[in-house]
Amino acid sequence: MKILIISSVWVEPNSSAAGSRMLQLIRFFQSEKYDVEYASIASESEFSFDLSSLGITQHSVQINDSGFDELLLQINPDIVLFDRFMVEEQFGWRVSNVLPNAIKILDTEDLHCLRQARQEAVKKNSESLNFNSDVAKREIAAIFRCDLSLMVSDHEMNLLQTFFQVPKSILFYLPIWVDALTPEKPDFQSKIDFVFIGNFYHEPNWDSVLVLKNEIWPKLKDLLPNAKLNIYGAYPTQKVHQLHNPKERFFIHGRAESAEEVIRSARILLAPIRFGAGIKGKLLEGMEYGTPSVTTSIGAEAMHDNLPWNGFITIDYSDFITKAVELYSNQEVLEQAVENGHKIIEHKFLFSIYKSKFLDILNHLQTNLETHRNANFIGQMLQFHTMRSTEFMSRWIEEKNK
Repeated sequence: MKILIISSVWVEPNSSAAGSRMLQLIRFFQSEKYDVEYASIASESEFSFDLSSLGITQHSVQINDSGFDELLLQINPDIVLFDRFMVEEQFGWRVSNVLPNAIKILDTEDLHCLRQARQEAVKKNSESLNFNSDVAKREIAAIFRCDLSLMVSDHEMNLLQTFFQVPKSILFYLPIWVDALTPEKPDFQSKIDFVFIGNFYHEPNWDSVLVLKNEIWPKLKDLLPNAKLNIYGAYPTQKVHQLHNPKERFFIHGRAESAEEVIRSARILLAPIRFGAGIKGKLLEGMEYGTPSVTTSIGAEAMHDNLPWNGFITIDYSDFITKAVELYSNQEVLEQAVENGHKIIEHKFLFSIYKSKFLDILNHLQTNLETHRNANFIGQMLQFHTMRSTEFMSRWIEEKNK
């Protein structure tokens, strides 16, 4: 079996949870003896993972370019996986046109329209979410057009089925996972300071750092005069670096050489996330590496079911500060939080929970693709119109650019 992955970025597992997620998928397909090829419209950066080291053939492709059709015929994949819905918009119709029997899978990473709606609500200081946006219409259409969409959040699985009326048969819950867990009792004395980590291209991370700087750390630092707050994240801009203030023990470090090392060495991970979607890779890593967290209901969403959190989920800034002090100062509370994190991973994030189900649905698609598609009339309808609108627009642009 052969799979082609198409993305707008190259894989950067040390830059974001999305990069780690994609590398997990690649290694899974390879472990199941799939021949994996990878195509991207982006230029490689110095931080891109060397996929060739895994024996993966890499391709640079362009949007609005019929040369991609020739590449598809050359590769002739059984499965095409789109990394985020925007990529499906650009290339999905070409796949359907050139290889109509190829299985189309969308890895959503997170539900973009949910993240955008929450961001707008925060800016407007509103509790209502607007799902009538152009992004929502585009994203849900892409989900309907694909044979299967991979969701990292069961909250989003429920939202898609109840609000957007997406059939469960074209959705599969597959969170960022942990291959194996080796629980360790943390050394309370050796773990020091607070940490935040997150790619600064991702708006919720920048917002969280501003909340830490302006609302939380000014009071928290006075209550814990020996503690520091270390901020890590890929692609920091000048406005991020300007927040660096050693006198206030607020340190901007930029990209972490090893996310595991900086999270594992910290006593507490702070994540005052006000908007976002999906699940938070930093919080999962905190559970895995024995570092409890203080976060919000948005941060912890879809990550623990009814199990006690790996630290505290807070309701406002004052509560956040109080809980951060308690967790930082009380060894017994911290050790219990670490144990909670291990239980959450064992319950919800071990890959062994999902592997056989994922293989089963892939096998179902391979043997029952026509029946599967016929049960999704809305998807067929959207595919019909996309082939006649997006296709002709793309061909017009291609001609115009000649």
